[in-house]
Amino acid sequence: MSTLPEVSTANFEAEVVKANVPVLVDFWAPWCGPCRMVAPVVEAAAEEFKGKMKFVKLNTDQSPDLAGKFQIMGIPCLIFFSAGKEVDRVVGFLTKEALAQKINSILARK
Repeated sequence: MSTLPEVSTANFEAEVVKANVPVLVDFWAPWCGPCRMVAPVVEAAAEEFKGKMKFVKLNTDQSPDLAGKFQIMGIPCLIFFSAGKEVDRVVGFLTKEALAQKINSILARK
């Protein structure tokens, strides 16, 4: 079970758009095998980058409106937001090292 907070249509704006730090949103679904594979990688990154970046999960089955809004065509899909805007995304599995490199590049843009 994930330790990351869940976001949905109800709290997306408050938790992601209005966040005062960059945010990684993990778009996933319970039936998705690759989503379960990438979850521990995202959770490890959340621990490593605590205080520098916010990490949340969004269940695409429970928030299909947001999945549509962000044109999610495949999951897992990790979307990086900064100042309320999408700045990057990764679709599919990636290693802890690749995710850390991506996060460092997002944080360097601030």
